[in-house]
Amino acid sequence: MDNRMKPQNSAQKGAQKYFTKSAQDETLAKDLRRKERTVSATKTARLRALRLAKEATDKKEEADKLAATTTVAPIPRKHKPAVKSVKMVRMSY
Repeated sequence: MDNRMKPQNSAQKGAQKYFTKSAQDETLAKDLRRKERTVSATKTARLRALRLAKEATDKKEEADKLAATTTVAPIPRKHKPAVKSVKMVRMSY
């Protein structure tokens, strides 16, 4: 085994215990943060999906309401009178 794996005196043993505990704490904290991020991401995705579904139904209801109130009636066309030629006025000086 390596000397790093088997400390020779009590100071080295204490330091080794401290650093291994610190590494374990960091790993635990990283795992906790990762879990919190995934929970938050799933919650956000669910809420986004609900919001988009609600917006889609609102738009559909609005379109249906608009279609129900608007009747398609033919627009009466006014006949334009035939264009008459402009009379020329001859002027003499």
